[in-house]
Amino acid sequence: MLTRLKISGFKNLNDVDIRFGPFTCIAGENGVGKSNIFDAIQFLSYLADKPITEAAGSIRSKNSTFIKGSSVKSIFHQVGEDISRKMSFEIEMIIPRIGEDELGQKAEATYNFLKYILEFELIEEEDFDEKGPVRIVKEELVPLKKKEANKHLLFEHAYKWRNSIIKGKRNVPFISTSTEDGESFINLHQDGGSSGKPKPFLAKNLPRTVLSTASYASETPTVLLARRELQSWKLLQLEPSSLRNPDELDKFSYRVSLGSDGANLASTIYRLSHYSKGNIKYSSEKEVYTLLANKLSELIEDIKEVKVDRDEKRQLLTLQVINKDNTQLPARSLSDGTLRFLALAVLDLDYTETGLICLEEPENGIHPERIAAILDLLKSIPVDPFDENLEDNPLRQVIINTHSPRVVMEVPDQCLVYAELSEFIKDRKRFKGTVVKALSETWRTTKGNSKPISKGKLMSYLNPNDSTISWFIKNTEEGKKVKDREDLKILQQQPTLFSNESN
Repeated sequence: MLTRLKISGFKNLNDVDIRFGPFTCIAGENGVGKSNIFDAIQFLSYLADKPITEAAGSIRSKNSTFIKGSSVKSIFHQVGEDISRKMSFEIEMIIPRIGEDELGQKAEATYNFLKYILEFELIEEEDFDEKGPVRIVKEELVPLKKKEANKHLLFEHAYKWRNSIIKGKRNVPFISTSTEDGESFINLHQDGGSSGKPKPFLAKNLPRTVLSTASYASETPTVLLARRELQSWKLLQLEPSSLRNPDELDKFSYRVSLGSDGANLASTIYRLSHYSKGNIKYSSEKEVYTLLANKLSELIEDIKEVKVDRDEKRQLLTLQVINKDNTQLPARSLSDGTLRFLALAVLDLDYTETGLICLEEPENGIHPERIAAILDLLKSIPVDPFDENLEDNPLRQVIINTHSPRVVMEVPDQCLVYAELSEFIKDRKRFKGTVVKALSETWRTTKGNSKPISKGKLMSYLNPNDSTISWFIKNTEEGKKVKDREDLKILQQQPTLFSNESN
């Protein structure tokens, strides 16, 4: 679980500091850097698997043409023709306490509330070699003190939940950086603590992070599970073609899960309905199908049943939706929005799916009147920080981004982060970069370091120009949302809302 992310020198993100809870909505106008925050998260996830240059080259950039070093340069902050030579990340996270290594052996973390620090340097072209144009300057994985956890976990949560999640004890680093004779070394420490000499790696020779090399439970289980946490961070880019495809039966595995593009939808539902893993299971095939149908009916009222057809002759698993007049609709006949909603419902039911889920513009393909339904579904996926029963409350979280005022109005005010561009001056150069803010009197502003959103700016963003204002300002029984705040009730007096937003 990612609880804090500090970024500097990545694209247009300089000195950005964001705190996350179980569910976070990053809102803002187009082009302010919302997607860059997701790119930074994805880059960190790639670094847990790939060499630095390959991870950088996997991140979307304005210049899609690949020239040696160009893809890497494109993720460094740039002002005019000048490219920043430094990039840094600082992560605070809760990692799984238990997991598996590359050989299926059990790994148990010594301690699981950690800070991970990475700093990179872009070197001159004449110094390029087979390792690429980027060098690791600093890499550290250090424990955050359990007795100070309340100073780091600022979102509302129960003390018993925090104690049930954060386990173990550690006072020394798992990965550290040192300097000797002018050379930087990244040191990999044993889980035993002070006993045993750390293994040093010359930083300038590293083609990848030290964390990404952890593979076996017998050596460095905590570093391995930190790597597993980063690997689990998923940017969902649900593609209708992938969601519609049937799955080949001979490729089915009880470990199958929903892909980032929506692949394996049918086989994941089939796995949930027929197999169990660990202590998580459903009592029957029918229970899974009923739960999915009930969730989907919140979007489309004419839903009777959801199931997966097993075709032995063609060796295929095919998703079927049955409406109330018993018409069977295969996945290829369903709308894009219906398929996206169903995929999220599957993630909600799949308790083996842990980690961080990022989703851009969840409102795409959804009728405006059903936006509240998809947000309710997204809010049900993350961990409940007031429930210490971990068996039915997996450690996972959801971050969405949006430029839709309709989505913002339905988001709980404690979950909203607002991104906008601000002007900076550094080294006598003027440039625009992303800043993130939060609503006043929420935990990010009262306990964290977030600046409050200007009410005038938020009013302007919500664009009070549409006659449907009364529909959006009505009272709810689900807790205070952005639309329920007393300091924004002035919107009720405005004649219209959202006239400039396209459907």
